[in-house]
Amino acid sequence: MTDATSPLDHLELVPLAGSEKPTAPGVQPAEAALGSDTTVQATLVLRRAAPVDAATAATTVADPDAYVRDHGAAAADLELVTSTLTGLGLTILESDAASRRVRVEAAVSLVSRVFGTSLEAVSSEAPSAGRGSAARVEHRQRSGGLSVPRALDGVVVAVLGLDDRPQARAQFRIAPAAAATTVSYTPVQLGEAYSFPAGTDGTGQTVAIVELGGGFEQTDLDTYFTQLGVGSPSVTAAGVDGANNVPGQDPNGADGEVLLDIEVVGALAPKASIVVYFAPNTDAGFVDAIAQATHAKPTPTSMSISWGQSEDAWTAQARSALDDALVDAAALGVTVTAAAGDNGSSDGATDGGNHVDFPASSPHLLACGGTSLQASGATISSETVWNDGSGRGATGGGVSDAYPLPTWQASAGVPAAASAGGGRGVPDVAGNADPATGYEVIVDGKSLVIGGTSAVAPLWAALVARLAQSIGSPLGLLQPKLYPAESAFRDITSGDNGSFSAAPGWDACTGLGSPDGTALLAALRG
Repeated sequence: MTDATSPLDHLELVPLAGSEKPTAPGVQPAEAALGSDTTVQATLVLRRAAPVDAATAATTVADPDAYVRDHGAAAADLELVTSTLTGLGLTILESDAASRRVRVEAAVSLVSRVFGTSLEAVSSEAPSAGRGSAARVEHRQRSGGLSVPRALDGVVVAVLGLDDRPQARAQFRIAPAAAATTVSYTPVQLGEAYSFPAGTDGTGQTVAIVELGGGFEQTDLDTYFTQLGVGSPSVTAAGVDGANNVPGQDPNGADGEVLLDIEVVGALAPKASIVVYFAPNTDAGFVDAIAQATHAKPTPTSMSISWGQSEDAWTAQARSALDDALVDAAALGVTVTAAAGDNGSSDGATDGGNHVDFPASSPHLLACGGTSLQASGATISSETVWNDGSGRGATGGGVSDAYPLPTWQASAGVPAAASAGGGRGVPDVAGNADPATGYEVIVDGKSLVIGGTSAVAPLWAALVARLAQSIGSPLGLLQPKLYPAESAFRDITSGDNGSFSAAPGWDACTGLGSPDGTALLAALRG
């Protein structure tokens, strides 16, 4: 009689490139240990059936069905991954060829064996608080690299979510009470200052908003838009990976980000349909939210992302997986706008070096920097780089260490990268972000003034919706069209974000500058 054996007894593992993850900063054991039978979910990202031509994706909007067929996951790869993992005892939660994702679930002991790692419950510094602060969060942690079953070597390119430490921070700042009484604007007033095209309101467009926490109450939106004299827009909450619209009563928390994003888009593109994707604040959640929004029906015109973290705080596999999701978005005609960060040229790091925020550093989205604005009606009297001084916030910007100089930035005068593989300059564009000249919003029933580059991302997402409405087609990756159109921007030439200073033309503080929406529409029409 032969003893029964398990497939795990013969499991061979192969290291997964780019999966190495350092110990979380300031890590300490959690009060309760992680049980071996605790259920864990993970997202696996698969290779493409065929690579995407970058030049084509940057200039041509693809047919969705043809794109998924050519550049999604191959049916044979999906079958291999799902059958292999099912045979090893994992449960398949979702399998999607378009976004090349397979979501799985299993006990800690099983996923640890299948992916060659160990998981523990810990607490560490919250990314939103900055290194060395007292704010902490409990999460699962792994350190070192991952592996995959040999049968999946080269087929699975990322395994995300096993370590569920917070991956990103919201890029917003609430104005102190004294500063909030100085000068502030409604989004409608900023649309006037930036000459958003007349006769446009977002009709027929969909704007996606990615959120990694918080929520909104409809009563806040109804009150806000009534006070503005703008009809309440259509706002739908979509859950990702089990997350949902969960508003609290802390306007200083993630609710502030959520309401800021919705209220800015809704005020500036009131006839657009707004879909808010709520996802867990993990590498898997972030990737899954972008993928779900990109492949939704109807395809969004624009997508606003106000969350991010320094490039060096990401594993290579997670950064690559998210960037690949942004490639899909650009190819399908989605213009993604992302906050460039609120911590100046260091991006909040304490190593004395310059860092840029990701995903803003991806060349497949529009990176949005911040200014300090003085305006009355359509007249701008002053606009400078947002920099409130030590520890009080400044626009992010600099040069990527992970992404090379794109062709459309070749003549922009981007400083040399510190690393051989870098070169992409951040940001591309800018807009009002200073909390002292911030946005008037309502959060959890409270009137606030909020700034940060997280306000600039939805401002640009709304502008894109109005531009696309007027032009009659999606715009996709905007940069190849923007960089030759410098005259459509208000050039910011005063101020700095630490290591970089404003200058005529593109700079690593405010990019090409803040928009003249009407001039930009004319430039895009050619």
